Amino acid sequence: MKRVLIFAFALLVISPVFMAWKKTPPPPPEAEGIHWITSIDELQAKMQQNPKKVYFDVYTGWCGWCKKMDATTFQNPSLIKYMNTNFYAVKLDAERQDVIHFLGKEYKFEPTYKANTFAAELLKGNLSYPTAVIMMENFQNPQIHAGYMDVNQLETILTYFGDNVYRHQNGQEYQKTYKPTWSNGQASDMTPPPGH
Repeated sequence: MKRVLIFAFALLVISPVFMAWKKTPPPPPEAEGIHWITSIDELQAKMQQNPKKVYFDVYTGWCGWCKKMDATTFQNPSLIKYMNTNFYAVKLDAERQDVIHFLGKEYKFEPTYKANTFAAELLKGNLSYPTAVIMMENFQNPQIHAGYMDVNQLETILTYFGDNVYRHQNGQEYQKTYKPTWSNGQASDMTPPPGH
């Protein structure tokens, strides 16, 4: 009888917890963050299966503004959702030492540039960090946007290309007329991060 009472009591205690846990919906995809790709081989394989526009975040380990963008801009749930839906997002350490194979060419670290030649070619020799590079579905027509961007700035650029507005409207005109909606409305903090 004692065992039956203990079992019944345990069942009463555990059941509500289990039921509440079971009913909890899974977190939205944006809670997981941007689905960054770090392998160029993986990017090329994904592009063969399902072509999308590509967003390259070109950074270095010592870049304070790069870290600030990671900690602020890239944490916005609306931005994350849009990026994951419309782009392959690639984190590219400009100073990576390994060999990169991209579209039949080989790229290596070049001490003269203090960067991998893939990053140098992608940025057209202007090695500034962070820099966003957006490529169309065929890896053509790279669009380079250098410097730290807050949510509003990056939203304007992402939607311009992601919604294919670039096909029928000038970029400067779009920037003048587009009203960003992803930010919480607070002004961005442009204070340089520590160590920069």
